[in-house]
Amino acid sequence: MKISREGTNTILIAGVAHLAVTIAAVYISQADVFNGGILGKALASLLVVLITVIFALVVYFFRDPERETPDDDLLLVSPADGKVLDVIEIDETKYLNARSKQISIFLSPLNVHVNRVPATGIIRYAEYFPGKYLVAWHPKSSTLNERAEFGLEHKSGSKILFRQITGFLARRIVYSLEEGQMVYAGDRFGMMKFGSRMDIVVPKDFEFLVQGGQMVVAGETILGHFKKQD
Repeated sequence: MKISREGTNTILIAGVAHLAVTIAAVYISQADVFNGGILGKALASLLVVLITVIFALVVYFFRDPERETPDDDLLLVSPADGKVLDVIEIDETKYLNARSKQISIFLSPLNVHVNRVPATGIIRYAEYFPGKYLVAWHPKSSTLNERAEFGLEHKSGSKILFRQITGFLARRIVYSLEEGQMVYAGDRFGMMKFGSRMDIVVPKDFEFLVQGGQMVVAGETILGHFKKQD
């Protein structure tokens, strides 16, 4: 199983904790206070099982499976695994500067959290915002929570804004995009650690192919198509 590079340090820390607890469990199982008996061995076994489960969950969280992105640069693909919360109209004032459509994807702690670029184009806008940690499905999390926003110019001329948003559990955003960078649909660009939300904002006339309640896969699920240039 491939592991995300963003998870290396966390997994290393979890591994050290696993080793430390295992050593402590061996001591407990032999400690005089438990007379080296059944109670000490049971407690030691419980500790080892718990720390092993926690370590396995940490490794599982940072998995980074390969994805096959459709070979069509007119496609908008999902930038995140998860569940579509809703599709709404908003007034976007940071990059599109127009009445727009927004789709939101909620990532549970069990989803793959590696994020992928939703379309091929050039990053024209990139900004990080510190903020609160409202639950990711809260309507105001898009504007109040800690987040990173990216404006992409597609070859059709369409503008796309996608936004990493922290949630109640997610307390760290990682990304590698910068203004002027050429990117390709399906490219890995970062992750949000331990539960979060991704917004994608497109022009008002863009037709989404997904709807609220649908499960999507980063880099593979097609959210819609851009119109060809005349």
